[in-house]
Amino acid sequence: MFSVDQETISSSSSSSSPSPPSTKHPVKYGELIVLGCNGSLPCGDKGRRRSRFALSRRNKSNGVKPSTMHTTCTPQAAKAISNKEQHSISYTLTRGQTVVVEYTHDNNTDMFQIGRSTEPPIDCVVTDTVSGALTATDSQSVQSTISRFACRIICHRSPPHEARIYAAGFDSSNNIFLGEKAAKWRTSEGQMDGLTTNGVLVMKPDQFTESRPCINTPGQFTEPRPCIKSPGLWREISVCGNVYTLRETRSSQQRGKMVDSESNQLIDGCLIDLCGATLLWRTAEGLSDTPTTKHLDALRLELNAGRPQCPVGFSTLKFPSLNRKDILDAKQPWAYLKCGHVHGYHIWGGRRNPEVEAECRERECPMCRTKGPYVPLWLGCEAGFYVDSETPTHAFVPCGHVCSKETAAYWSRVLLPHGTHTFHATCPFCVAPLGGENGYVRLIFQSPLD
Repeated sequence: MFSVDQETISSSSSSSSPSPPSTKHPVKYGELIVLGCNGSLPCGDKGRRRSRFALSRRNKSNGVKPSTMHTTCTPQAAKAISNKEQHSISYTLTRGQTVVVEYTHDNNTDMFQIGRSTEPPIDCVVTDTVSGALTATDSQSVQSTISRFACRIICHRSPPHEARIYAAGFDSSNNIFLGEKAAKWRTSEGQMDGLTTNGVLVMKPDQFTESRPCINTPGQFTEPRPCIKSPGLWREISVCGNVYTLRETRSSQQRGKMVDSESNQLIDGCLIDLCGATLLWRTAEGLSDTPTTKHLDALRLELNAGRPQCPVGFSTLKFPSLNRKDILDAKQPWAYLKCGHVHGYHIWGGRRNPEVEAECRERECPMCRTKGPYVPLWLGCEAGFYVDSETPTHAFVPCGHVCSKETAAYWSRVLLPHGTHTFHATCPFCVAPLGGENGYVRLIFQSPLD
């Protein structure tokens, strides 16, 4: 886990479910990590607007499950919609026909809601992620494409604590409304289902099982467990949690084909795309296999202890501390990302301003004469994006974020949704589109001559 101040989502609900015995460390279901935030939001993590959300068992359960369906405008249906204590989903078929599905309290589950809205029902407030944003102003989008009530995650309070995702979230009146233009239909069982305007997409990674050492307890080996292997296929999740192939375009009214063989259960490494921001789901078990901030900092100090030198200026290079991850330092390592040779900042080629240099991003390497992007190197600080705990030896192209080889190789194969129907690989630390031959490059450090 990342050792920054994290807000555990455990707000109380109006349910009368008895509280479990209080524990010093509440049961954690997992964490949601926003891609493009290298450890924190540009404006800082505050309240429900964060780069990382811990989902833990609530003091009182607030989960809901479907109950009664009303196919006509009956008094009971009208009461379900108007009653703010009653959860319901309304499917508008025509101006004169609306199907209302009542939901009832579920003592066995906890519900967490995600969206752009700052209203109380939303536990995780997510805004559009802008590549390269360094300030709150940079991260502001002209018009957000993230739904105000985008999705909800239902977690079982008892082991093994399954987490399942559903499109759309309940508003302040505990209602979900699917208007006439929303994609909706009756299932083969006669139940209603539908999709949100821009959809909720989920990608489950392929996994394999192996015995791995517990990173947070050095020397201790755990039982065989699933490990992230390679990216899977993107699917769309419906309001009722069914799985479908992608629509032709993001907001098409024609749904994809139902995938009966797959479920809406989240596994370690799942990606959730909300059309404007992408979240990574890490289970509590999966987090025990990821490096901590302390471990990442130890790797940084180990790199610096090797005293890498600039082969031009012969100055000693140092990666800045993790809390200065966006501030250029005089000893900052720079690299030619076409060949991977690491230098300090120098004026080879005539430019004298590192801020201007970072914008130009094209230089000839004095070591091998290869021309390519020339950028400062930044250590990837968000531990949840790492697939192992090895030494940072590779950098993403063209942003220059540094991580382990396996981490770089994995994310270079992950194609994230972009626009209405395209996909491209991005750096998880800043969501910059990847370029070059592989999307990343092995760094070549110059050892000290003495």
